[in-house]
Amino acid sequence: MELVQIGVIHSNYKERFDTPRQGRLSDEAQVIEVFVEYMEGMKGIENVSHLIVLYWFDRANRRNPLFIKPREGNEKKGVFATRSPNRPNPIAFSIAEVIKIEGNKITVKGLEALNQTPLLDIKPYSVEIDCVDSTHLP
Repeated sequence: MELVQIGVIHSNYKERFDTPRQGRLSDEAQVIEVFVEYMEGMKGIENVSHLIVLYWFDRANRRNPLFIKPREGNEKKGVFATRSPNRPNPIAFSIAEVIKIEGNKITVKGLEALNQTPLLDIKPYSVEIDCVDSTHLP
């Protein structure tokens, strides 16, 4: 398996615990910079209001835990029952609101990325495809 970094996220968050629990809980603007060699892949993105952003939690503390104690709560849970960045593949998933697009830079709200976080992919968010009405968490 091979992942390709397509860009970088610029953020005011410098330390892991500076970030919000979830990106959607923040109004902080961040800039997604798509590397120039992938810029053609942005054609048609100018009318998209929200993006699914996949990025690599490159500063996750541990890559091998099977149990996690979430920030809130005292009960340990299996890593796959949490949204912790400490996981075998620290891939982050956020839905970000597009504020503006200038060249290869997309200003967004809704990420919990640290400055210089590697960008893996972006996709348009679709309510019809991506929204599930009847979900639950324990």
